[in-house]
Formats: sequence, structure tokens, C-alpha cells
Amino acid sequence: MNGATGRMGYRQHLVRSILAIRDQGGVLLADGGRVQVEPILVGRTEATLRELAQRHGIEHYTTDLDAALADDRWQIYADFLVTKARVPAIRKAIAAGKAIYTEKPTAESFEEALELAVLAEAAGVKNGVVHDKLYLPGLQKLERLIASGFFGRILSVRGEFGYWVFEGDWQRSQRPSWNYRGQDGGGIVVDMFPHWNYVLENLFGRVESVYARAVTHIPVRVDENDVAFEATADDAAYAIFELEGGIVAQLNSSWTVRVNREELMEFQVDGTLGSAVVGLFGCKIQPRTATPRPVWNPDLAESHDYSHDWLEVPTNDVFENGFKTQWEEFIRHVVDDGPNRFDFLAGARGVQLAEQGLLSSLTGRRIDLSVVSLPALAVPSLPAAQQ
Repeated sequence: MNGATGRMGYRQHLVRSILAIRDQGGVLLADGGRVQVEPILVGRTEATLRELAQRHGIEHYTTDLDAALADDRWQIYADFLVTKARVPAIRKAIAAGKAIYTEKPTAESFEEALELAVLAEAAGVKNGVVHDKLYLPGLQKLERLIASGFFGRILSVRGEFGYWVFEGDWQRSQRPSWNYRGQDGGGIVVDMFPHWNYVLENLFGRVESVYARAVTHIPVRVDENDVAFEATADDAAYAIFELEGGIVAQLNSSWTVRVNREELMEFQVDGTLGSAVVGLFGCKIQPRTATPRPVWNPDLAESHDYSHDWLEVPTNDVFENGFKTQWEEFIRHVVDDGPNRFDFLAGARGVQLAEQGLLSSLTGRRIDLSVVSLPALAVPSLPAAQQ
């Protein structure tokens, strides 16, 4: 586990996923047996790794990634590094023949992301990319609604994601400062558009085009050392995505918005037979037969409470932590050859959308997206130091 001392690597992947799996006795396999997990923590600072290992009863940790990759005991390489450090480490893991599970975006450029998919395919190593939002209870309820035909023909998707991230002067920021420096791989487009790609393509259809406007609303922020710095990465993005089948999706992503909605992420899906409003956990529906008949009259104050026209979808299943659930799926893929829906090629599609979204913002044009597939060409060779 490389980068498990970071915010997401520690909280979601180590504590709520791997350690939770270890504590439950491992991952259940198809034959009814179980396979147990044992982590080795990899990072730059030995003292930090030692403290973390002692806190959670973990035996193994190291600052030597190459030694860990050369050790046959460790079958899966998991990457939670900052994006700019990810590609070199994953190339090493591919050369070492490890199965690989990584956070997204998988690379800083689409070219590099596709290269990782090609290298992994040529090496025959199993690979997976985190698609955590599809495992949220709200989106699982939405997926069930779609499968049931509740919406009829889906017309549009409207989404709002974000919250106010403090500038760091009078209150400390809730996000690491590198998120606001483009030279360090920051920016809300590269952070969120890979999410939007897999959410849209898996629930509604392939993203065929993007028109986006990325902006830096807060030009100066204050870092963890109380030093002011110029924000060189976008902190908000406003985008229109056209999907196969004629569906139009409008998604706003912002770290400069004050929340006036029930959850930090919310989608509204409208179809000919019904609509739904979905968050991380909640899901409300309004079928065609129960849709009110609003009449526009600006001369009279509105007396109808439209929020009461929606029906809450019950939670009929037990939804575990989404990161943990996908980890279990990937471990079954590695050990049991179970299905794997989200590989490096899926990750490359997310990077493509982010890259083309930024190009759209720069040029003011709508950008058509090509279909992403493994190219039928010579596999790029790894540098000698990584072979």
C-alpha cells in the first residue's frame, strides 16, 4: 500500500477497507472459502510508517518500494500517491508482475494513462481503478431504478457537487494545498471529471462530447505552513456532457460553493415516466402519475411545497463502505479470477474526459470524444531501470 499515510489512502483504503477486511476474516470466495489480506505500508518517512503500523497492528512497512516489489510475498501493488508520482510507480509494479489497484486519475495525461493499459495488457497483470461513487447507496438505488425501467426514456441528468473549501487564512483549508497548484497535479477538473466519466458511462451511456468552463475563483490561498501562494489550478468547473442515446448531462463541480442541498453531491435524473433526485445516500422519486401541474404566475407568492411531491426510496439492502466493497471485488478478481469491471482502460477514459474538458475550457469549443480502446500497435518498452 503505497501512500497509505495520505488522507484517502489512510481513511478509506487502509482503515475502512483493508483493515476491515482483515478483521472480518478475509474475503469470501466463490467456493465458500476465504482469503486473508496482509498489508505492507510503503512511504517516504519511516517514523510515520512505524507509528501507523503500531497503531493498527501491522507487521510490515518500508521506505523501499523497489524491495517491496521484488518480494514475492506481496501480490498486489496499491497506489494512493499524488497523481504526478503515480505513473512511474505503476510502471515499476507492472515490470515486477504485480496485480495493481490504484486511485484515479491513473495519470496526468491520457497518453500516459493509455500507455499503462497497454503495458499491463502486454505483461498480463491484473489491474483495477477505484470507482467508489458507483458503490454509494444513493447511486446503487439509482442504478436499480434505471434497470427497472422507472424513468422510461431518460432525457437529462443534472448534477451539483462541491462545498466551500476555506482559503486557509482565517480558517484552515479542508483540502491539501497541492489541490490548488496545477504544477503539482491539482485542479477540480482532473479530480472530478474521471469520477463523472465512470458515473455517466456506467449508469447512462458513453460520454460522446464535453463542453466545459474551468475557472480559478480564489486566486490566492494559504498552505499548511501559513504561507500564501498563487492558486494555479481550477477550483470550479461547469460542464455539459452529451451521452449516447441523446441524454444531456449538466454537472457543476466546485470548491467555491456554499451548500444549499441535502447532500454534498446530488443528481437529478429526468425521464418521460419519472424523475429522481439522488445523493450519496438518499434517493427520492416522482413518477409521471404523481407529477404536480405547476403554473407560472410571478404576481402571486408560491404556496405549493414542491419538496413534498417526492417519495423517498427505502433502503432495502445493507450497503457497506463502497471502497471496501470494490476492494473485495478486486481481490476476488486476483485470487478467484472473478469479474473486473474497472480496469486501466476505464481509468484512461476518465483521464481523457478531464484532458478534453480542460481543452474545451481553453478553446471555448465543444469537444467530441473518441472511443478508447487498446491500440493494435507495438507495446512501448519499459526503461531499463524499470525492467
